[in-house]
Amino acid sequence: MASSSISTMILGLVVLTIMSATTYTLVEGARNLQESTVSETQVPQLPKPELPPLPKVAELPKPELPKIPEFPKPEFPKVPELPKGEVPELKVPEMPKPELPKVPELPKAEQPEVKIPELPKPEVPKVPELPKIPELPKVPEMPNVPEFPKVPQIPKPFPTTHP
Repeated sequence: MASSSISTMILGLVVLTIMSATTYTLVEGARNLQESTVSETQVPQLPKPELPPLPKVAELPKPELPKIPEFPKPEFPKVPELPKGEVPELKVPEMPKPELPKVPELPKAEQPEVKIPELPKPEVPKVPELPKIPELPKVPEMPNVPEFPKVPQIPKPFPTTHP
């Protein structure tokens, strides 16, 4: 958790930017709605013209569509099937597996035994004991401080009305 990648930090900044932009847009939109009050202007009304009623149009008969003759389906000649081509089998000669020559085993080298003499253990010098530190004297306890008396609260003035 101690290390973080740059992409994680950039993602956080992008999220913060989008959230603040959305909030700013909402606040700005609310301000525009509050500030822009549409004043009702009186538009003079024109008198409605009286038009004569329209004459009724007789319904036109639906024209009958002529029947379209059915055309016979054209007959196409059959396409002859082509014979399947036979692919000749190719005989690939098997390659002989290469035989790896055997590596002769090397004889184990005889190592002479070396005797290592044991080192004597180092002697640790004795540390002299430190003298005991005398204990600090006990601090006397402070006497209990008396509590201060509570200050009464000042009453609030009554609200006055102006005539």
